[in-house]
Amino acid sequence: MMQSTTAVVQPHLFTVDEYHKMGESGILGEDDRVELIEGELVDMPPIGSPHAGKVNRFNTLLSRAVGNKAVIALQNPVRLGKRSEPQPDIALLRPRDDFYEKSHPLPEDVLLVIEVADTTARYDREVKIPLYAAYGIPEAWLIDLRAKRVEVYLQPSKDGYRQRLQPANNERLVLSLLPEVSIAIADLWS
Repeated sequence: MMQSTTAVVQPHLFTVDEYHKMGESGILGEDDRVELIEGELVDMPPIGSPHAGKVNRFNTLLSRAVGNKAVIALQNPVRLGKRSEPQPDIALLRPRDDFYEKSHPLPEDVLLVIEVADTTARYDREVKIPLYAAYGIPEAWLIDLRAKRVEVYLQPSKDGYRQRLQPANNERLVLSLLPEVSIAIADLWS
């Protein structure tokens, strides 16, 4: 009688350290559009002109509003635990003397993450935003270019953000941890 054995096949999940070694060894290049999300390498679509333009516009508006109260990081990594290192379109970080040259920011360094989405709104909403919440990022904004709306996520928990707001385009976005910083939503679309 022959016994049947069934192998359990599981994907290999990478750590952030292994991900960095792939870059150091040339397996991944600086121009590769990938992120490490929960141990998996995720290909990101190319950045189109509307997306890039909104990131540039938002960076300019944030720079004026924030001044030296925070560091603005554009499409740079944020280390979330051992298996995730997303690259939000914009991250507002606590000021640090080295401007994060010695290490990528950790969740406790992040005041706000912003994802600008034209083709990735669903992915950002269902995967990246809950990931930010699970790691305690205090606030996340999703700029949905196709719907022409902003979604604000507050009160992070392991199960996602407990509060989701969708302010009208005639309102202002106010950063919860820096309430003196605000941006007119209408300025995003002009």
